[in-house]
Amino acid sequence: MIFASFTVLIIGYLIGCILGSNVVYFLTGVNLKQTGSKNAGATNAVISIGWKYGILVVIIDIGKAILAFLLIHNLLNHLYFTPEQNMILLYITGAAVIIGHNFPFHMNFNGGKGTASLVGMLLSMNWKIGLLAIVSFFIFAFISNYLIVGVFQLYILLTIIAFHEATILPLIISIGLLAVAVILHLENINRIRKGTEPKMSLIYRHR
Repeated sequence: MIFASFTVLIIGYLIGCILGSNVVYFLTGVNLKQTGSKNAGATNAVISIGWKYGILVVIIDIGKAILAFLLIHNLLNHLYFTPEQNMILLYITGAAVIIGHNFPFHMNFNGGKGTASLVGMLLSMNWKIGLLAIVSFFIFAFISNYLIVGVFQLYILLTIIAFHEATILPLIISIGLLAVAVILHLENINRIRKGTEPKMSLIYRHR
């Protein structure tokens, strides 16, 4: 189990290091880490260079989490672990993808904030819950007029799901991811307090 955990951690991390923003840079020459909010995520892509590139970033960052889950799930089908152990390994995979996205080795460990990859993780765990997460994300974001509210709602949803699992490790992983998300969004939280955080209505106008 220890070797398997280490293996899926490495696989998930390396896949997570494939950022949609890198593809956008290859296509447009625009480095999102040096443009706008200097974040490698879809929101900055929308504001800086338009919706079509923002959608491309989202698709890649969601897709890589799904790819990682499919690879690990296929691998686990050929191994002899209990359903509980399989679940733990899949949680580790999802967390590793998000960490790889947030701290890619090829970008001096300064990547994105992992929201799209978290959506991919939720979709991979249960597509119905994943779709519910996407809908609730936009509901919370539009009602509050702040994207970050929708983001934290996703991590809280993951934590609630993990709380109902039969073992404690998924809950620890989800709480850890929530803590990382809070740390990475401290600047956004401070901007909300100052009234300078871009609102959803502003992002929508960049369509």
